[in-house]
Amino acid sequence: MQDSGTAHAHFGWFKRRRQMKPDEITVVDSDMLKRAVGAAALGNAMEWFDFGVYGYIAVTLGRVFFPSNDPTAQLLATFATFTVAFLVRPVGGMVFGPLGDRYGRQKVLAFTMVLMALGTFSIGLIPSYHSIGLGAPALLLLARLVQGFSTGGEYGGAATFIAEYSTDRRRGLMGSWLEFGTLAGYVAGAGTVTALQLGLEESQMLAWGWRIPFLVAGPLGLLGLYMRMKLEETPAFQAYAEQAESREHDKPGWTELLRVHWPQLLKCVGLVLVFNVTDYMLLTYMPSYLSVTLGYPESKGLLLIIIVMLIMMPLNVVGGLFSDRLGRRPMIIGACLAILLLAVPSLLLVQSHNNILIFLGLMLLGLSLVCFTSSMPSTLPALFYTPVRYTALSVAFNLSVSLFGGTTPLVTAWLVRTTGDLMMPAYYLMGAAVIGILTMLTVRETARMPLRGSPPAVATEAEVKAILSGDHPITVDATLPPLP
Repeated sequence: MQDSGTAHAHFGWFKRRRQMKPDEITVVDSDMLKRAVGAAALGNAMEWFDFGVYGYIAVTLGRVFFPSNDPTAQLLATFATFTVAFLVRPVGGMVFGPLGDRYGRQKVLAFTMVLMALGTFSIGLIPSYHSIGLGAPALLLLARLVQGFSTGGEYGGAATFIAEYSTDRRRGLMGSWLEFGTLAGYVAGAGTVTALQLGLEESQMLAWGWRIPFLVAGPLGLLGLYMRMKLEETPAFQAYAEQAESREHDKPGWTELLRVHWPQLLKCVGLVLVFNVTDYMLLTYMPSYLSVTLGYPESKGLLLIIIVMLIMMPLNVVGGLFSDRLGRRPMIIGACLAILLLAVPSLLLVQSHNNILIFLGLMLLGLSLVCFTSSMPSTLPALFYTPVRYTALSVAFNLSVSLFGGTTPLVTAWLVRTTGDLMMPAYYLMGAAVIGILTMLTVRETARMPLRGSPPAVATEAEVKAILSGDHPITVDATLPPLP
């Protein structure tokens, strides 16, 4: 039998209904919830504007930093540098995750904002290859490492922050605003790049125009820092921290995290794999696939992706509502099945060289992706207990993104070039979808339920009485996992 104090240190709050007192149930202040979600989503938008610009301007960056007579080789070199940032993300997760679990989510999220802005701003200052030779790609690599390290603490922290602030009944809706912010950042980045490509001559773009979206990161970073510093710590973390201060030696470390939570870590890796392979295939690789592989005008391809994302943004919020009502499992398994059925038809439409058909193919993939973007921000934090949530989510998320998501543009471009098969992106998506289905079948439904390791969170006092007198489950797991 586990000691209650030790169990609390490792898992947070866990009680039977008959043991629960009214004052243990969190009544969420609606105004504070709106400010927290808005600031987290806007900060996330700024982070992903910074990170996304690189992918959208990849063709130009290839010519600036990796001179070659082969456009495909340039693109591969640029995406290799793009991929390096993902390889360092688990390191960022291993650093920022434990800090977030020990000192609070808000402080770490403010710091990641500063690091990302510095990394992106510095890219805009790097001289070209023709000016300093190999020093240029070396400095680009260094800046990308700073970006990747920062991002290692961003998504896990932001998703944890919103999930812990939300009420149980509306966690899907609130979490969907996180990916709304991500899409807004991507749209802003892609829109900036497209405007520059349409407004500048090719020589101007190569000489100085490509620098503009990176230099914008400076003031954006200061604004994001201000917004995140104004936030208060999440109620769930405050409740845990108040009781955990006296048991510093009992706080879970890496050994306990891996021994106790390894099944949930593996589930998170599998879900993030299908989520991010789809995300990076559509939003990062498709513009280059259209322009470099299919010979479609670069600005047109970006414009189509922007339109797809603009349509996805409101649908993402609708999807969050549906995930609260239908459940996370139907949304995510449904998205995986849609990819299995639609990946090949979508790619055939994208290859048609007809503007309307290309848009239709991209939109079909976008509709599948929106089921992930609307459900994952509430699904992934719910896999883990409060004391280890930031660490576990950051490590598992970034490990999966590094191995599978962030490598998607590079691996897919290489497969297309090596095999000559233009359908490789579809096959890659279908393989990820199979993994997603198998993983989600092992995940318990968490919609409208308290987070693991946290007491119920409600919007009104009337809901407190309803919980105490009702029969709706107040914990996802009937028993706690055994400690090693």
